[in-house]
Amino acid sequence: MSNFIDYVKIHCASGKGGAGSQHMFRAKGVPKGGPDGGDGGRGGHIILRGNKQMWTLLPLKYKKHVAAEAGTGGSNNNQTGAEGKDVYLDVPVGTIARNADTEEIIAEISEDKQEIILFEGGKGGRGNKFFATPTLQAPRFAQPGMPSVEGWVILELKVLADVGLVGFPNAGKSTLLSVITAAKPEIADYPFTTLTPNLGIVAYRDYRSFIMADIPGIIEGAHLGKGLGIQFLKHIERNSLLLFVVQSDVDSVFDQYQILLRELKEYNPELLDKPRILAISKSDLIDDELKEDIEKKLPDIPYVFISAVTQTGLMELKDLICKELHK
Repeated sequence: MSNFIDYVKIHCASGKGGAGSQHMFRAKGVPKGGPDGGDGGRGGHIILRGNKQMWTLLPLKYKKHVAAEAGTGGSNNNQTGAEGKDVYLDVPVGTIARNADTEEIIAEISEDKQEIILFEGGKGGRGNKFFATPTLQAPRFAQPGMPSVEGWVILELKVLADVGLVGFPNAGKSTLLSVITAAKPEIADYPFTTLTPNLGIVAYRDYRSFIMADIPGIIEGAHLGKGLGIQFLKHIERNSLLLFVVQSDVDSVFDQYQILLRELKEYNPELLDKPRILAISKSDLIDDELKEDIEKKLPDIPYVFISAVTQTGLMELKDLICKELHK
């Protein structure tokens, strides 16, 4: 089983607030002291926390129910009850939380150590001391604590990278990543070899570098959930630059590019606002005449012919990527 988990559904319940105290002060010589009941303690929160050391939601996969502690009740001598212990859910940077019923995004973790309260603990009730007035000097009532808040939450991870590889299965994305980074993705001559995102660091000139993500290949109809569909497309959203990879030996590089572009637009039109580069892969399989013919029908974006096998065009590709990233 893969250790990369990018989707979990969890039931969360914050802690109930502690009840306020109805205590009346009694002491030797003071048979009718006033109210001295303290407030109840706040219930524990459920808190989402970013952790840059994490890269998967696997630790939460089998934690279907999480509950925070209730606050304790107030007591005499105006003592406030203890707060319930908060529960922290550590998640990778790039995790979003959705309401499972409405699909509404309720939180997004974009930084390490960032904390967002998903479910607030119930407030503690007021003790009877709070309700004392000149005309009501001995109230014999207090507030109960506020109830806990609970519900189902979907946690979803979107991979963050500088460059996201966009292409059909078998276009050569994994091979490209393995050649220009230290990543070791599974590579084979059949569709959907890549089932989970692979990240690699690409070393560049002057000790600079950028992160490249190879994600599951797209197919026509992916925005409808076909193939690996939405699993693929959601990871594209957090990439700064999109690198389209199309094989040189297809019937039409331009048509293949347009299909990929259409799938992105149907899923989220904002993806088309990201800068794009086209890499025509496996160029060692074609001659110069066919290369010239392909160039006449390419889209109006930066492009480069590459071959991971012969190492052709890889430095030119890195130059193009860095130029776009630093615009």
